[in-house]
Amino acid sequence: MIRLWAIIKKEILQISRDPLSLAMLIAVPAFLLLLYGYALSFDVRHIRVAVLDEDRTQASRFLLDSLFQNPYFDRAGTLSARAEIDGWLKRGKARVVLVIPVDFEKRISRNREAPVQALIDGSDATAANVAIGYLDALAERITLQLYDRAPARGEHSPLRLEPRIWFNPELQSAHFLIPGLMGMLLMLSAVIATSLSIVREKERETIEQINVSAVRPEELIFGKIFPYLLICLVTTLTVLGIGWLVFGVAVRGSPLLMALSILIFLFAALGMGLLISTATNSQQEAFQLAIITTLLPSIILSGLIFPLASMPAAIQGISLIVLPRYFVSVMRSIILKDASLMMIWPQLAAMVFLGVVFNLLAARKMGRDGT
Repeated sequence: MIRLWAIIKKEILQISRDPLSLAMLIAVPAFLLLLYGYALSFDVRHIRVAVLDEDRTQASRFLLDSLFQNPYFDRAGTLSARAEIDGWLKRGKARVVLVIPVDFEKRISRNREAPVQALIDGSDATAANVAIGYLDALAERITLQLYDRAPARGEHSPLRLEPRIWFNPELQSAHFLIPGLMGMLLMLSAVIATSLSIVREKERETIEQINVSAVRPEELIFGKIFPYLLICLVTTLTVLGIGWLVFGVAVRGSPLLMALSILIFLFAALGMGLLISTATNSQQEAFQLAIITTLLPSIILSGLIFPLASMPAAIQGISLIVLPRYFVSVMRSIILKDASLMMIWPQLAAMVFLGVVFNLLAARKMGRDGT
C-alpha cells in the first residue's frame, strides 16, 4: 500500500504540473457535451420560404398567415415575377418558393381544387423531405378552415400542394452527402497532415538547423504547405471521380470555379494545421488538437448532416469559424446548382479571411518562437 500510494502521489503531482492536459481532460468533454447537445437535432426549423403571390386576395393572405404562424417556416421575401425564382434558390436565399396562382380565391369560392406550387431546393435532401411533409400537413389543416366541409374520403384535398424538387429531383442522399463529405475528408487530411509537420521537426530536434538557416517564416510556411496541397488535390480528384463513377454525382457548375474554391479552402485548412503545429510540442498533442478542431465540427457544425438554421443562435455563431461550413455550401452550390461566382462569393470571402488569419498567426508564432 505504501508503494501504491507513492505512485499515486507522484502521478497527481505530475498532473498538477500540466494544467493544460488536466483542463483538456475535464473541460473539453463538458464543453463538447454542451455544444453538441444544443447543436444535434434532427428537427428542421426556420425553413426560409419566399412567396410569389399572383392572386393577392384575402384567401391567399390567409394561406400565408397560416404558413408563417409556426416555427417551421420563416418568410425570406416576396417575389414579383417567376424569373426571380431561379436566383433565390441558387443563392440559398430561400429553401422553398411558394407560388400561389392567380385564380386561387376564385377556385376556393367555387369549391374547386386549388393547386399551390412549392419549388423546393433539393440540394439538402433531408430538409427537402421534411419541408414537403410540413407543407402537406399544413395544406390539410388549412383546407378545413378555407372550406365549409372536410373533403370526403377518397377525394383529393381541395387545397392541393404541387411540390417540384430542384437540383436533386430524386432526392438521392448521395448527391447531398458527397459534396459535404468532400469538405470533411479534405479538412481532416489537410489539418492533420500539416499539424504534424512543424512539431515533427521539434521532436527530431532538426528545427534548430532551420532556425540558424536563412529561411524566413513565410518561406517555411509555403515549403511546408505545398507538398500537402498537392496531396489534397489528388484526394479531391479521387473523391470526385468515385462520386461520379459510383454514385453518379456529376459536376454541373464551372470546373474552374470549383478549382478556385478548393484552392481557397485548402489554403485556409493548411494554415490552420500549421497554426496547430506551431502551438504544440509533440505529435500526440498536435494530433489530438487537430481531431478535436476538425472532425466533430466538420460533421456537426458545417451543415453536412444537421441544418444550421435549426440550431440556436449561439451555436450558429460558433459555426462562423468552422471552415467546412462555407466549403460544404460552396460545393453543393457548384456541383448541384451550377452556381456562379456572384452567388458564392460571400462564402469564398469568409474562407479567404480565415485562411489569412490562420497563416499570419502561424507565421507570427514561428517568428516569435524561432520555430
